[in-house]
Amino acid sequence: MATCLRLRSCAAPHLRRAPPSRICRPRADCPVAPIRGYARGPAGLSSALLRTDGFVGGLWVSAAATFPVHDPASGAELGLVADCGVPEARAAVRAAYEAFCSWRGVSAKERSSLLRKWYDLMIQNKDDLAKIITAESGKPLKEAQGEILYSANFLEWFSEEARRVYGDIISTPAKERRALVLKQPVGVAAVITPWNFPSAMITRKVGAALAAGCTVVVKPAEDTPFSALALAELANQAGIPPGVYNVIPCSQKKAKEVGEALCTDPLVSKISFTGSTATGKVLLHHAANSVKRVSMELGGHAPFIVFDSANVDQAVAGAMASKFRNSGQTCVCSNRFLVQSGIHDSFVKKFAEAIKTNLHVGNGFDERTTQGPLINAKAVEKVEKHVSDAISKGATVVTGGKRHHVGKNFFEPTLLSNVTRDMLCSQEETFGPVAPVIKFNTEEEAVAIANAANVGLAGYFYSQDPAQIWRVAERLEVGMVGVNEGLISSVECPFGGVKQSGLGREGSKYGIDEYLELKYVCFGGL
Repeated sequence: MATCLRLRSCAAPHLRRAPPSRICRPRADCPVAPIRGYARGPAGLSSALLRTDGFVGGLWVSAAATFPVHDPASGAELGLVADCGVPEARAAVRAAYEAFCSWRGVSAKERSSLLRKWYDLMIQNKDDLAKIITAESGKPLKEAQGEILYSANFLEWFSEEARRVYGDIISTPAKERRALVLKQPVGVAAVITPWNFPSAMITRKVGAALAAGCTVVVKPAEDTPFSALALAELANQAGIPPGVYNVIPCSQKKAKEVGEALCTDPLVSKISFTGSTATGKVLLHHAANSVKRVSMELGGHAPFIVFDSANVDQAVAGAMASKFRNSGQTCVCSNRFLVQSGIHDSFVKKFAEAIKTNLHVGNGFDERTTQGPLINAKAVEKVEKHVSDAISKGATVVTGGKRHHVGKNFFEPTLLSNVTRDMLCSQEETFGPVAPVIKFNTEEEAVAIANAANVGLAGYFYSQDPAQIWRVAERLEVGMVGVNEGLISSVECPFGGVKQSGLGREGSKYGIDEYLELKYVCFGGL
């Protein structure tokens, strides 16, 4: 738990925000270039929200260098963003640490009110925020609009949870003593977020942190920094005090050193990361030296099991929703389809028909589009590698199987049958629009295949057998299970995994606990 050491007072319950026009001035340890402030961006994007500088201590901070952000659908440059490095990261941590000493003393009611104002501004600007997501991530606009509502709902949820942080009084054997348990904010939280949900992954973490009384430094993914910076603009408008919410965008080249700086800074008390398991392990190593609190939402390899008793049409609808949302680029996407032999052929036939009929590849701003681009060329290459490996080992391409003619980052929605466990798509998370189907015979076989992975984020299965539903739900080694349901995320429910899929939970009434410490107080002499 962080302690404010160098400040005169930690009891400032009412704080003022910085005016939106304030700009950071150069300092020796934080080199800055001429201020740009806003990106021009393509037509249709809000110039008021499309910020290009970092946001530190309530000020818009530029850096000595910039990096380009591109539209993955067209390759067009959206703008040049401040390429913050270690000096800017340390400055952001200091700003957050200084703000924490006051923010922790703000009443839960006032924190709740400010989070609610931030939520209200997100709803007022939901269309512009969604367009930013589509521009920088390629996500279809309807999905982006859904993400903004999902993202805003985390601020609403945690604005309510802020007032529900309760302690305990414990009975003791001694009559002259009373035992109390207090819940207090951890301190400064470093938040490192991915590109696939560039808004929701921020508010899910930041909403909980601010509600608990923590302050944050956000390092967004280099592919999608505009969403984080737009949230900073709205946070400032909402009256979130300077230093409580900070954003330091950086290029892929600087991401490693900035991540290490955040994880090793002694003023940071908490690390929250969503991303790959490999990167999570590196950050855990850095955080271990100072024994920081950590939350990790890491990679998945979700099984989707269809038993003979399942309703095939419902299973196909669930498979479509679970697999092809965001073109298969979500951590809870179904990655392995395990279908029992008695229902296998029917499921594959109807799944293929649904893919051909309902999925339309194109630019995310086109109203008809359901499948946008993959985030970059590297992502496309991985999908191609998984498909070609499967084909070389005997898999059959039922539909799709190659790059789409729309553009270099597009890939056809693909269904593979005759897939075996030795293929890459059965062993690794594809993170793309590929649905490999493995045939199985018994429940025990399906559960064994599903649990063979070293990760366990989400799992899905379809069955009409009540006894089987209980057995499989309890036996699947995952943190979240969808039973006859392909979409399971909800702000009210805990999100997280087991094994190498991470540590801790986000969202729900449990999410705020990740940013709180328990303190036992023994009150004697009564």
